[in-house]
Amino acid sequence: MTNARNDYFCFRDFSFRYTAEDHCAALPVADYIARFRDAKRFLECCRACRNYGCSWGCPPFGYDVGAYLSQYTSALIIATKITPAEQHVPMSEAGRLIRPERQRLERRLLEMERRYGGRSFAYVGTCLYCPEGTCTRPEAKPCRHPELVRPSLEACGFDIARTTSELFGIELKWGTDGSLPEYLTLVCGFFHNAENIIWNG
Repeated sequence: MTNARNDYFCFRDFSFRYTAEDHCAALPVADYIARFRDAKRFLECCRACRNYGCSWGCPPFGYDVGAYLSQYTSALIIATKITPAEQHVPMSEAGRLIRPERQRLERRLLEMERRYGGRSFAYVGTCLYCPEGTCTRPEAKPCRHPELVRPSLEACGFDIARTTSELFGIELKWGTDGSLPEYLTLVCGFFHNAENIIWNG
C-alpha cells in the first residue's frame, strides 16, 4: 500500500500467558477518511448501543468530527493482535487480556500527544479511568479525566473490520460457545502533523 509502513513487536504477560503483536500502518488522513470512514453507518451503530450518550468517550460529540479529523495530515493506525497461549479461554477472561494492553497502548498514545501534538484515538469499550457505571456524563457533569479519555476510531465513524482486513490482513474474530476466539484485536490511532513518527509501544 502506498505510504504505508507495517511492523510489529511481541509482548508477553507471564501472569496470564498471551502474545500481543502491534501492527502499524502510516497513511495520509485524507486517504484513511476516504477509504475507511462511513460516518452515517457507524453513527447508527453507536445509537443502537446502550452506552450511547452515557460515556465521555462515546458519541454524540459536541463538535464536527469530520472537520476535527481533517485538521491533521497523517494517521498512524495500530492494530494489536492478542493471542492467548491456550485455546478455549472462557469469555470471562477477556478483561485480563485486554486491560493491560489497553493501558499500555493508551499510555503510549498520550505520550505521543505530549511529544508531537496531534490527537489519539483509543480502543472502544469501557473507560479505563473511572469504575464502570460511574461516568459523569449521564448526570450532565464534566468528565473527571478529560486529559486521559479519548474517543475510539469507531466512534468517529471508521470501519474497523475493513481497517484490520485491508491494512493488516487481520480478520476480526468473535467468540463462540462461551469461549474467546483464537485471538482478539484492538485498534487505535494517532492523527498528527509531525514527520517521521515511529511507533514504539
